[in-house]
Amino acid sequence: MIDGGNVGAQRGERWGTDRQQTPIVIAHRGASGYVPEHTLAAYAISILQGADFVEPDLVMTKDGHLIARHDNVLDLTTDVSRRPEFAGRKATKTVDGARVTGWFSEDFTLGEIKTLRAIERIPGTRPANTRFDGQFEIPTLQEIIDLVQAYEKLLNRRIGIYIETKHPTYFERLGLPFEEPLVKILRKNGYEGRNQRVFIQSFEINNLRKLSRMTRIPLVQLLWIEGKPYDVEAGGGTLTYEQMATPAGLAQIAAYAQGVGPEKRFIIPLDSSGNLDPSRVTRFVQDAHAVGLVVHPYTFRSENAFLPMNLRSSGDPTALGDGAGEMLLFLRTGIDGLFTDHTDQGVAARDAYVRTR
Repeated sequence: MIDGGNVGAQRGERWGTDRQQTPIVIAHRGASGYVPEHTLAAYAISILQGADFVEPDLVMTKDGHLIARHDNVLDLTTDVSRRPEFAGRKATKTVDGARVTGWFSEDFTLGEIKTLRAIERIPGTRPANTRFDGQFEIPTLQEIIDLVQAYEKLLNRRIGIYIETKHPTYFERLGLPFEEPLVKILRKNGYEGRNQRVFIQSFEINNLRKLSRMTRIPLVQLLWIEGKPYDVEAGGGTLTYEQMATPAGLAQIAAYAQGVGPEKRFIIPLDSSGNLDPSRVTRFVQDAHAVGLVVHPYTFRSENAFLPMNLRSSGDPTALGDGAGEMLLFLRTGIDGLFTDHTDQGVAARDAYVRTR
């Protein structure tokens, strides 16, 4: 295990758009390894643990407000299914080509959303987080910005916001497009330009292309390990994430984005036994850097259930293993930052990397 050292101490600015700078630690949905994700508590804890950026996933409400949820299916992360007043809102819909039954953000006004409370999304893996179920509201993007800017003043350091737009094609077809309201709220709060403390990321392409014509904020193309971006699939296209991860595909991404967020196995795939062997590192980072893209892989989680076999601490899937060790191995590949549910371990890994490089 890595010694965290001076975890959370003030350091120089690191915004990840310059590869000469120190790699950034991005709090994936806040400190989601410790409290329910996408809550102001999760974001605050991650900031106090030393996060350079907090990451909210955004979905839309019926009345056009941007709120932070992992998905538009509210019963995954809120207590809506236990609210009798909303029983009639349960529905079955097709979201990004998949049939889903539940309660959906686009069927609720912001006022109604504010009556709900967050719950742990993966209670089987994070049972300790369930003690917070029902305690926290669902935050808006503006409330997250207010929190971040308050902590910037309190801690006298810059803190970034790393936004993901969820299901942009789906919401656009509902008449709730992301781009204009997102750019408007960011601009209102002083986030504009390549040197500001903000990124916008998406698994889709058209969403990023539209944003590239509306703002100078750095954009990041996310890559999953299989399949296609949904907007490609919906348009009958053939482009796959695997093709996008090739040198030619990365060059195409560089035409509209400044970074790429690959699933981490694009960089170091596990061996046949499920172990992490750094000798198996691919050329992905070098290929992305060659066309000017920064690389921010996801998602580093420290529970044994999510770790390679050789970094697990025991057979207990809920116990913490050597998540910092995994992150350190990836930092040595030359990545420019990483997403983690355990900010403190990410900061420890990054600081160990800086001390030894």
